Amino acid sequence: MENINDNRPAGEYRLERLDVNRLKDLAVLYKAVYGNKRSKEYFRAKYDTAYTGIEFIGYIAYSRDDKPAAFYGMIPCFIQYKNEIILCAQATDAMTHPGHRYKGLFVKLAAMTFDLCKASGVKFIFGFPNQNSFHGLFDKLHWQIKEVMDCFTIPVSTIPVESRLQRFKWTKWVYKYYTKWILHKYFLSQQGLSNAGIQPGYAGVLRDNRYLEYKTYGASQLIRIRQSEIWIKINNGLHIGDINMTGNKDDFDRVISTIVKIAKRLGVAKIIFQTSPGTHLHDLFSERYKPVPSFPVIFLNPGTELPLDKLKFTLADIDIF
Repeated sequence: MENINDNRPAGEYRLERLDVNRLKDLAVLYKAVYGNKRSKEYFRAKYDTAYTGIEFIGYIAYSRDDKPAAFYGMIPCFIQYKNEIILCAQATDAMTHPGHRYKGLFVKLAAMTFDLCKASGVKFIFGFPNQNSFHGLFDKLHWQIKEVMDCFTIPVSTIPVESRLQRFKWTKWVYKYYTKWILHKYFLSQQGLSNAGIQPGYAGVLRDNRYLEYKTYGASQLIRIRQSEIWIKINNGLHIGDINMTGNKDDFDRVISTIVKIAKRLGVAKIIFQTSPGTHLHDLFSERYKPVPSFPVIFLNPGTELPLDKLKFTLADIDIF
């Protein structure tokens, strides 16, 4: 891994570590890259990982006119394997302004962030890159690919109200309250779901109370159907982050049937779940629905003897959930 220990890039850019005063620049950059708005409060909640002992992990590049040109960030968390708790970090936002691409900023910022993680005691880094960042991480920064997560999609026969109403600010507000009305009898007050994927002999993200309190930066909800707990997020579909199943296969079918009915009433055209192969939920879904490869799971310089083939994820572990 490239060793970069200062903020003097080659060329016309100034590189600075992320801090609370630079969050507004992330919001500006996000709008320029994706065309959508994210408030600085969203980024404050996402990068304030003080519960891990370190926070605001990332670097921003500024152009000569002091405008944000690119960013690379990570969010620390803990992995649990048997009785061992390991500090690690997930690679998250990689953004380069359209006017500053092909200048080597992605690789430069990523390498600096990796060095910051190492200096902060992070044992290894993992990520779920999209097509835009995969080759830079894999070819230039020497990541290792472990596996590819599978995506299960359940189509729902309904009028696609959700995708239409979520487009505009005032209709989004109406749909939000409609969703609460439909889901109120299923709601659970607790924040999120502990990791159902940490089965004996396997490792996963430690979702303790501190993690679940942190994870509230996303608009997710926990519901109960029969005796099972389901962590969901509604955004261009009903996304299942994780499920804590308490019954047998027949109970699973009944739970999914109820979720389909809920999605139909919400005007959601599809239900999506993503998970690592080899999990109990993967077995249940793959017996009924066709898996399609989704996110590659990649790692950088593991400084631990954790067997990576034992590490399993669901959609709830990815920063976009």
